[in-house]
Amino acid sequence: MTSISGRGCVHGIAVGVLLAAGVADVLIAAADGRPVGPTVVVLLAGLTALLWPVAHRPAWFTPQLRTAVPALLSGIYTAGAVLEGSEALFGPGEIAILLSLVFIAVRHCPPRWTVVCGVSAGAALVFMPVRYSGSFDGETLGFMVGALVLIGLVAGLAAYLRALDYRRTVAVTETRREERVAIAADLHDFVAHHVTGILVQTQVARMMANAGQEGLDPVLAGIERASTEALASMRRTVGVLRDTDEADRRPVGDLAGITELTEGFASPVQKVTLHCAPAVPADLPHEVQAAAFRVVQEALTNVRRHAADATEITVALSFDATHLSVSVADDGRGGTQLPAAAHGGGFGLVGLKERVTALGGELEAGPRDGGGWRLRARFPVNRA
Repeated sequence: MTSISGRGCVHGIAVGVLLAAGVADVLIAAADGRPVGPTVVVLLAGLTALLWPVAHRPAWFTPQLRTAVPALLSGIYTAGAVLEGSEALFGPGEIAILLSLVFIAVRHCPPRWTVVCGVSAGAALVFMPVRYSGSFDGETLGFMVGALVLIGLVAGLAAYLRALDYRRTVAVTETRREERVAIAADLHDFVAHHVTGILVQTQVARMMANAGQEGLDPVLAGIERASTEALASMRRTVGVLRDTDEADRRPVGDLAGITELTEGFASPVQKVTLHCAPAVPADLPHEVQAAAFRVVQEALTNVRRHAADATEITVALSFDATHLSVSVADDGRGGTQLPAAAHGGGFGLVGLKERVTALGGELEAGPRDGGGWRLRARFPVNRA
């Protein structure tokens, strides 16, 4: 609020200075007994270009039009005075307007128009004293040199600010691109997990139906739940990719979500046990909790893909004051009935390792003694 008020105050002062300088130009011309019409026309064109509110500015009123028209009128005024051989005064208002137009041309005009509009406004300012002296005497040349210095300073400032705007735009674009890549990875993690579950439970349901067994309802309920979660994850992610401002739509997980994840994974032929040590705090950094959730999710997805014969899956979380450890172990022998197309491309663990190491953690995956597979991650935690 203070910053906005400060900018409004500075803007008000600038507007007041421009208007006062413009009034001074008119008074100077009137006091010398010369027509004030050309001066008023140039001033009105320049003040309109500078002071027209942005919120109400029409699309056709482009920066190149705003800079070119007042500069052209000023140049015509100068050329007319020289051709007539009459003396025409100029004042601080027109000087300030033309300098402001140089600034707008360099900072806001499209690249191909920047030089044209900037040179037009600068030339109108440089040759302005000729309308009064009618020649290039020493005083006129001195004014022209001073005008060139002012133009250089203003153009340099505008170019610097334009470079900052460009770098800011590039940084924002790159950040958004990286965020969208991360969101796409999240979409893969969530939807692949749930769709794989749907496929496994559908196969179980088909076997149970062919065998004439009872108890299909829990399996079908699991299919319904996994389908709902997959659609919800897809909807949240697509909502983010459509540039919505609702940050909570991004499908992220935490330690509390691991409980729901393991409960939803369990099936009539697979038992999942979650061991969460009492020492594990609930206020761990969010990025650590999200990474731990992804570890469990990827491990359970791999069980479905590569160890469908597993009957016991154990998820364990422990904390030793400086590190959070997450492990997922199963007793599968590698047997799976999933189609080859459902096995995945082998990039799940690669992406997971990148996520874990980015937080300074370690990821290990390999066979267990006595059979089965274990995935273990260890994260350093700085709770301060």
